Amino acid sequence: MTTPSTANSNAADVLPTFIEQDYSTYDAEAHDVWRILFERRMATLRDTASHVYLEGAARIGLEPDRVPDLADVNARLAARTGWAAVGVQGFIPAAQFFRCLAQRRFPTTLFVRPRSQLDYLPEPDIFHDVFGHVPLHSDPVFADFLQQFGALAADAGSGAETTAMSRLFWFTVEFGLVRESGRVKVYGSGLISSHGDAANALGPNCDRRPFSLDAVLAEPFEIDRFQDVLFVVDSFDQLFDAVETLRRRRTIATPTI
Repeated sequence: MTTPSTANSNAADVLPTFIEQDYSTYDAEAHDVWRILFERRMATLRDTASHVYLEGAARIGLEPDRVPDLADVNARLAARTGWAAVGVQGFIPAAQFFRCLAQRRFPTTLFVRPRSQLDYLPEPDIFHDVFGHVPLHSDPVFADFLQQFGALAADAGSGAETTAMSRLFWFTVEFGLVRESGRVKVYGSGLISSHGDAANALGPNCDRRPFSLDAVLAEPFEIDRFQDVLFVVDSFDQLFDAVETLRRRRTIATPTI
């Protein structure tokens, strides 16, 4: 993802400066890297990914042999959920990232990773952001969850609230699992875009637990290793309910006078 930076910002209430995608800058090498990544992941995802993700990838018009044109992707998204992928330079402050989500705007890095770093890239690129994240934005339930999550997270006050929202994002949007027709499938973008992380998530070394908001909020995570514990939802309605539960708890904790 275009990961929200943990750095403080004096402009937390201001959206980042969006940049236009200049499609002409993608050369044959960039399109070929996209093709390799697309074909490698789809070979596995057709069997292991949530059907919501797979249907979303088709709906937004992802092609196997060329970098996506955001103008086309966004036209398709607008007709279904009102979301849009918007170009940014890279890491942005967390508050700005969440305010973008609250406005149904997904900050997206536009460059394609180099061929020498096909398997791992420390910073986000367009493959992770668009291939990994954006197909789910075409699903109405997930789209509503993500927007409501962004609105709540943008107004997080204490450090405890920020930690809670970070853990919910990590174990759902980035590394979420869902049960479909009796099988556990991947939907989190960190699993969708990474063969190694997805194999670990569905393999014997990962403790896959039923989704529980309180369990998620109590579970720490590390970003630079395979995950030991992940959580499985039965439907994306559970994600929406989790955000509503957090909203109610905040209201009770800070009643109006």
